[in-house]
Amino acid sequence: MVLYINCCAREESRTDRLARALLSTMDDGVTELDLYNEAIEPLNRLSLSRRTALVESGDYSDAVFDYAKQFANADTIVIAAPYWDLSFPSKLKVYFENIYVTGIVSEYSEDGSPRGLCKAGKVWYVTTAGGPYDPTYSYGYVESLAKNFFGIPECELVKAEMLDVYGSDPEKILNDAIGKITEKNI
Repeated sequence: MVLYINCCAREESRTDRLARALLSTMDDGVTELDLYNEAIEPLNRLSLSRRTALVESGDYSDAVFDYAKQFANADTIVIAAPYWDLSFPSKLKVYFENIYVTGIVSEYSEDGSPRGLCKAGKVWYVTTAGGPYDPTYSYGYVESLAKNFFGIPECELVKAEMLDVYGSDPEKILNDAIGKITEKNI
C-alpha cells in the first residue's frame, strides 16, 4: 500500500499536482491522508500524558495510535508539502509529532540508539517552491527522520522550483518536473 500524505492546503496546489503525477506511476493501491481534513492537533500536556501512559502499559489499541500504525504499515510513502517560509507547513510537523510512537514506528536499543520499525522501503518527498529551493529544513529533516528513526532506507526528492520568479513560466517548469517523473517510469 502506498500512503499519500497530502499536506497541501490550497485547492489548486501545484505540489499536489506534482505528487499525483508521481502517484500515477505507482502500481500499488494508494491511501490518501489529507492532513487538512484530519483532526490532528499538537500534543499538549493532557494528550501527551495520556499517550505516554498507554505506551508504558503496552496498550496500542487506542485510536490515538491509528496514524502511527498506518504510517508504519505502508509499503511506500509519498509526502506532498509545499515549501513555505523555508520549510514545510506546520501541519506536517504536527503529524510527525503524533506518529512518532515508540513501539510502533521505532524502538530504542539498550544503548539508547533508535531503530526504525516501519515497513516502507522508500519515502518520496514532493515539493514546489516559488523561488529557489533549499532542502535543509524540509526534505533534509524528513530524510533524517526516515533513515535514522523510522528505518526507511531510501528517500527521494521530487521538486519544481522558481515557479513565482518574475519572468518564469511556472506551467512549463511544473510540466518539465512531471516529465522527469514519467521518464523515470517508476
